[in-house]
Amino acid sequence: MKLLAQLPALLAGSLSTSVAASFISDADLQRPLGTSSQAALGTTADHVSAPHYRESLLALHKSLVEIPSVTYAENEVGSFLMNYLTDLGLHAQLQFLPPSASSAAGPDDKPRFNVLAWPGKSRTPNPRVLVSSHIDTVPPFIPYGTSHLGKDGEVNGDTVISGRGSVDAKAAVAAQITALLDLMQSKEEEDFDPAEVMLVFVVDEENKGEGMRYFSDSLAHLDPAPAFTAGIFGEPTEGKLACGHKGFLGCTVRATGHAGHSGYPWLGKSATEVLMRGLVRVLDTDLGSTERLGNTTVNVGRIDGGVALNVIPEKAEARMAVRIAIGPQETGAKVVEARIRDVLKSVDAEEGTWDMECSNGYGAIDCNCEVDGFEKITVNYGTDVANLKGNHTRYLYGPGTIFVAHGPDEALKVKELEVAVEGYKKLILHALKN
Repeated sequence: MKLLAQLPALLAGSLSTSVAASFISDADLQRPLGTSSQAALGTTADHVSAPHYRESLLALHKSLVEIPSVTYAENEVGSFLMNYLTDLGLHAQLQFLPPSASSAAGPDDKPRFNVLAWPGKSRTPNPRVLVSSHIDTVPPFIPYGTSHLGKDGEVNGDTVISGRGSVDAKAAVAAQITALLDLMQSKEEEDFDPAEVMLVFVVDEENKGEGMRYFSDSLAHLDPAPAFTAGIFGEPTEGKLACGHKGFLGCTVRATGHAGHSGYPWLGKSATEVLMRGLVRVLDTDLGSTERLGNTTVNVGRIDGGVALNVIPEKAEARMAVRIAIGPQETGAKVVEARIRDVLKSVDAEEGTWDMECSNGYGAIDCNCEVDGFEKITVNYGTDVANLKGNHTRYLYGPGTIFVAHGPDEALKVKELEVAVEGYKKLILHALKN
């Protein structure tokens, strides 16, 4: 079955778009680009080195990036994927987040759902290997663009693709699908059984991970329940295999003081002052470090407090993201949370009081990185690896670098996408044999 051969026809249409003309050096694969010219992502310049799936891979990646899918608004990209995978002959279904979920619908009341797909004739699969990434992105939406094409506008391995999600994580989605389809049509892998692989593309990874959490919980209600021996998760790892990543803890810290006239600060107690003193102490404290992942770090992402500049603020709060370097996964976050509470208690608040509420916590994550042919890396960001329950082996891999993800210059090279396809093929075969 020549599934890949069908892709160009399925995605027929012009690929012309506004693109960046800035040069990107070989020494800096992820250099951010501007947008100042136009070109077409169509024909290929390096015909000899280009893999046979380049056209279909780039068309799929382009379609995904062009569809805005900021967290809570993934409906359209999910519908596209459902139709795309079904047209290729895979069994695919939508898994709707239940009404009980805090984010079952987006701001436009459109339902949110995961996309599940698998090869084979069975509509009740029992796969051994899960291949997954997420279809939501952070805001704001950034249009698709290309740069560094050949002199006649041809695509080559150094052509750069930009736009929101071009790296995190629609690059992984496109590469994973292409990898599975290429294995399905390959005559070299006679022992490969595609029915043992399931694709799962989830919503909400950039928020609370509700998509993967719901999928994980749903497995217990399936008959037969899939017994995954391995999960392959797609995130930007520079084409290296991650040995693990930091854990996560989201906290809101609240301080309460006593309101009064700002001209007489000794008659009140500034909640903002109490909060700032506590936060600085937290930032200056070693909350837990390891040789593998370095220090636990704290990002104070938002501070709110007071009612007017001439009123001593009675209340103030801060929201912070804690990247946890210590394990184990089950208890590492609890240890760090206790240490933060101890630090806040050590600050002399006088008449002020403290309160802290934390959620979504887990300690440092371990992944399998002992696979021949891959360089190794550790990363500081969180992933859905922690949200899939079970004793399966976990692999974390994908194209592009996290250093441009979430930023205004998110981009990667064509050859990074293509290397990832081969990487996912190796990981799928490795996972099936182990």
